Amino acid sequence: MIRKGKRMSDTPALAGLSPEETEKLQTTFRDIATRSQKLLQDFSDRYQAEGPRTADPLHLTQTFMDFTAKMLADPNRLVQAQMELWQQYMKLWQVTTQRMLGQQVAPLAEPAKGDKRFNDPAWKDEVVFDYLKQSYLLTARWLQGTVKDVEGVDDKTAKKIDFYTRQFIDAVSPSNFAMTNPQVVKATVESKGENLLKGLQNLLTDLERGKGQLAIRQTDMNAFKVGGNVATSPGKVVFQNELIQLIQYAPATETVYQVPLLIVPPWINKFYILDLKPENSFIKWATEQGYTVFVISWVNPDAHLTSLVFEDYMKKGPLAALDAIEKATGQREVSAIGYCIGGTLMATTLAYMAARGDRRIVACTFFTAQVDFSEPGELGVFIDEDQLAGVEEMMSKKGYLEGAEMATTFNMLRANDLIWSFVVNNYLMGKDPFPFDLLYWNADATRMPAAMHSYYLRNMYQKNLLVQPGGLVIDNVPIDLRKIDIPVYLQAGKEDHIAPSKSVYKATQIFKGPVRFMLAGSGHIAGVVNPPRNKKYQHWLNETTTNPPTLAEWQAGAKEFPGSWWHDWDKWLSAVSGPKVPARVPGTGGLPAIEDAPGSYVKVRSGE
Repeated sequence: MIRKGKRMSDTPALAGLSPEETEKLQTTFRDIATRSQKLLQDFSDRYQAEGPRTADPLHLTQTFMDFTAKMLADPNRLVQAQMELWQQYMKLWQVTTQRMLGQQVAPLAEPAKGDKRFNDPAWKDEVVFDYLKQSYLLTARWLQGTVKDVEGVDDKTAKKIDFYTRQFIDAVSPSNFAMTNPQVVKATVESKGENLLKGLQNLLTDLERGKGQLAIRQTDMNAFKVGGNVATSPGKVVFQNELIQLIQYAPATETVYQVPLLIVPPWINKFYILDLKPENSFIKWATEQGYTVFVISWVNPDAHLTSLVFEDYMKKGPLAALDAIEKATGQREVSAIGYCIGGTLMATTLAYMAARGDRRIVACTFFTAQVDFSEPGELGVFIDEDQLAGVEEMMSKKGYLEGAEMATTFNMLRANDLIWSFVVNNYLMGKDPFPFDLLYWNADATRMPAAMHSYYLRNMYQKNLLVQPGGLVIDNVPIDLRKIDIPVYLQAGKEDHIAPSKSVYKATQIFKGPVRFMLAGSGHIAGVVNPPRNKKYQHWLNETTTNPPTLAEWQAGAKEFPGSWWHDWDKWLSAVSGPKVPARVPGTGGLPAIEDAPGSYVKVRSGE
């Protein structure tokens, strides 16, 4: 019977669902079908236009075939490893049986500290899920251990095998599948499968956004606006060329140090990691300490700038900025900060300037920057000849590398946190990612011109020529880092997975001036962006007059201090920044204001 005043849908109701729910479900299916068909058509069109993509873009097939051959060359060890795994499984069956009988038994395998995949109580409380978790952890550790024990494999190949084996292990975790993740099972039952449908829609949205490639959203990209609620420190663009905009930030004190401060960020990321929000902005904090802060904002290069080379980034980047700062302030001497590969560029620039007798930079700070790439960490697995050739082939089509390609590489270094957690949240749980300014910045990567990027990867990472005196010749000037004799503040992150602290420390043995090394708690970002007000993490200092040869030796004599290292850096920099002078207002000096900070270059997003 149809009640008066209510209109029943003509759609027949599915079992357990109301007519309205059924109609909503069918509408969702139609939308999914339409979008899927369009994606398939787009893929077909690209295939016809571009041809098939390389089946093995990372060139791993031959590597693993050679590795497998070496593994099979010692069948006795392989059989022994299999027996050890079987024994572990038998123990797990015994433990599980005891739990099913109501006994309290200690687990055979526990997740590593910081592993968030198995935080839900069901992974421990429910016997089935506990078994899945432990069997996975046992197998994962066995597989990695077996891979590491194979003899006859050179160090670089061993690291590559270990890295990509770990990628496989992370991918097949039971937490990544709907039927073996208790949170997903619960959400599916409670929502009658709506989470999976919403997840499928999220998947299609990400495929559409990536034009056929999966572009996983790590945050709500509509929740932030550069210059709106991120990158908000007041200032003016006072200089620009085809490669950079130079931002001069407004003073926060009546007087400032005579020597201005130039920040050179990495060109593969936007500079506003140092100005995400007022509470954690390094730029804002530096102005509050009385520094006249200038920041380079790199252009997001397109097809018109594909011919740019490393020399262009030096001359049109920091060297052009130094000329502009002198015009803007009348001050010739400048201190500088180089962040990550911006620090690599700064070291190159300092050596170039030293060879030419240019003493304009009186002190330099390096944030998580490598100059000796003999131990580059896990990024080194991407720098063999086959993979570099693949990257260069990819870049040759457009003349640049898309920022998303580099972002994927960095995400793989922390795959569980930066890839698989979002696969679970977005596609299995059917949730939208949480608005997070740091992840918004992480997704806002920049392109890299082919010639420049190839030069950097081959000469720094692959050949390690920067550390060799005269190994690089730029603008007919041999580069020798040992000629850098100005005061240096060298920061490294204890848990940095991009620029390992052990690698960063090597610079202490290269620069000839006084080097103050500081080891910060946390990693590549949080180790740098750690304002004093947060009272988080810690840092280590060693007041030795001569830095020992290795980081381990330095750490043995280091003292731990709570919280941020920013005040220590301020004390160091203020001592070489000259007397106080009246505050400088951007645009009122020798260079007029072009536009408000953060400028227009930083607002250009890749893919738009």
